[in-house]
Amino acid sequence: MSAAPHILTFTGNLLAERTQEFAAWAPARTQRAERESFQVGGKGINVSKMLNRLGAPNTALCFAGGAAGAECETWLRARNFGFRAFPNGAATRTGLVVRGGGYAETTFLGRDVPPDLAALRACAEFLLAQPSGTVLAVSGSLPGWESPDFDVLREVFHRWPERGSLVVDTYGAPLAWFANEAAALIRINRAEFETLVPPDDLKLSTRELLLKLRDRFRALRWAVTDGGAPVWFMGDHNAPEFFAAPRIREVSPTGSGDVMLACLLHARFDRGLSWRDALAWSIPYATANAAHPGIAEFPEPVTKSAEDSTPPFHIDA
Repeated sequence: MSAAPHILTFTGNLLAERTQEFAAWAPARTQRAERESFQVGGKGINVSKMLNRLGAPNTALCFAGGAAGAECETWLRARNFGFRAFPNGAATRTGLVVRGGGYAETTFLGRDVPPDLAALRACAEFLLAQPSGTVLAVSGSLPGWESPDFDVLREVFHRWPERGSLVVDTYGAPLAWFANEAAALIRINRAEFETLVPPDDLKLSTRELLLKLRDRFRALRWAVTDGGAPVWFMGDHNAPEFFAAPRIREVSPTGSGDVMLACLLHARFDRGLSWRDALAWSIPYATANAAHPGIAEFPEPVTKSAEDSTPPFHIDA
């Protein structure tokens, strides 16, 4: 059996994030947190975090700048991430997560930080040096995407399906661009999915909309999530179908799509499942993530036999 391809996760908008937990808090007051922690955010980083937990070899690619970027690199290194940070002239964005006090978890994000031309060129050169068959997963926002500076990296993304598998989970202008590339899979949520659909078509069923996307775009496969609603899948020239998600009490949905993507990549490229079965295998993991705080920090799965390709996870509703 041939070795599994290496997985690269790409984060275009790294985040130096602090979480503060309060017994009580209210607007327009000074208040002190009971606990504080630091973590590195960004969708590709979240995907790598779950891949690490699954034991799937991967390398996280990101752009890091300033003191915040250095703190992110220190955090990644201390947790044994395989990563490559390309130096950026602008400081990495910061964020704050507030928990407790009777309010739903709230996240405050700093301004997006686009990579400069030198960082984009360094990333492109790194990608071009990777061996054939490498998997590239592009996740999250891509600030600066419409700048001419991004041309050097856009060209690498465009050519990637000739050398390996391209998997995408993004939104906005980059999503429309990637949809017209030969991506192996695009994973998006319902709101992002609807941005690709003419307004007059929104009255159609999800099945009908997916069939229209197949005719309109070049991407080979699609996975569309919608919170706790069924997950739709279309690919391999088959009719669209959906998979129900386990019922849970949601604690924090943050990062659940990233956990799903990591599990899907692991199931497809490390376990050798079909794209369809890999998606089905990933769904309970994403659901379990939403039932617990943090990202990729839910209780260990209940393992089933190696012959059973269904998701090895028991969730207490």
